[in-house]
Amino acid sequence: MKTIKVALAGAGAFGIKHLDAIKLIDGVEVVSLVSRELDKTREVAAKYGITHVSTDLADSLALKEVDAVILCTPTQMHAEQAIACMTAGKHVQVEIPLADSLSDAEAVVELQKKSGLVAMCGHTRRFNPSHQWMHNKITAGEFNIQQMDVQTYFFRRSNMNALGQARSWTDHLLWHHAAHTVDLFLYQTGGSIVAANALQGPIHPTLGIAMDMSIQLKSSSGAICTLSLSFNNDGPLGTFFRYIGDSGTYIARYDDLIDAKENRIDVSKVDVSMNGIELQDREFFAAIREGREPNASVAQVLPCYRVLSRLEKQLSSHQQGA
Repeated sequence: MKTIKVALAGAGAFGIKHLDAIKLIDGVEVVSLVSRELDKTREVAAKYGITHVSTDLADSLALKEVDAVILCTPTQMHAEQAIACMTAGKHVQVEIPLADSLSDAEAVVELQKKSGLVAMCGHTRRFNPSHQWMHNKITAGEFNIQQMDVQTYFFRRSNMNALGQARSWTDHLLWHHAAHTVDLFLYQTGGSIVAANALQGPIHPTLGIAMDMSIQLKSSSGAICTLSLSFNNDGPLGTFFRYIGDSGTYIARYDDLIDAKENRIDVSKVDVSMNGIELQDREFFAAIREGREPNASVAQVLPCYRVLSRLEKQLSSHQQGA
């Protein structure tokens, strides 16, 4: 089996998660690490045995041995960098979100279709064993969603990443955190979004983003989704998904799943790992080896970004009318 050689861009909290995941996958080697600060990048590279480091993605793309790139860079760079990777003939997995505008997301999908390369977006919820277990139940006809009730709560009153380190860029409730749920709702219902509404709280004076948001969705399947998001919440942190269906209620939190009586459901046999990031990476590399479209390909997740664009326009018109 030929080793797939990978360049990883972005050695922050999420980049580390991917590096840890790749260590568990046979036949894959990270050969180049790109990040903003050279000293920190060298430090991470040394820890993971990565020989090539740079602060410029172009240096990694110039390496002939690089087959694929994983982008864990700031949201605002995702689309442009994904396009640069494919232009250089490299397969690419870009962390969620694919872009922070619909036109940029469409440009990535268009180039993927022309190039035939594997291009995938890190919509991890499709891969978490908890949500896979629900997906299997839905596709088997044993469960139909009536409502998904979702809470995405973080405490981000200053600009920090998941490791509590200062960020060089600003995260976004709509284009990043809502993207997880909008895509999962589309994936689990198998329908299209026929109605979408959003409200947001005040814009933060220094971060320049809304810190609280509420989103309602309706699927062509008849199911509805109620999503509450906050960067003001002081715990518990993370995202909780309540699946209310015709044959039970289930609550998923990342890779864990419980039923309405709070009985823990064993999802350990759903896939080869309990780590959603590892499963996402396994799918990316398997699609490259097998020459096929991956689950969460850029084309598959594009409908999610169409919905986010609609919601952004709605929020913008609300603000102007306020």
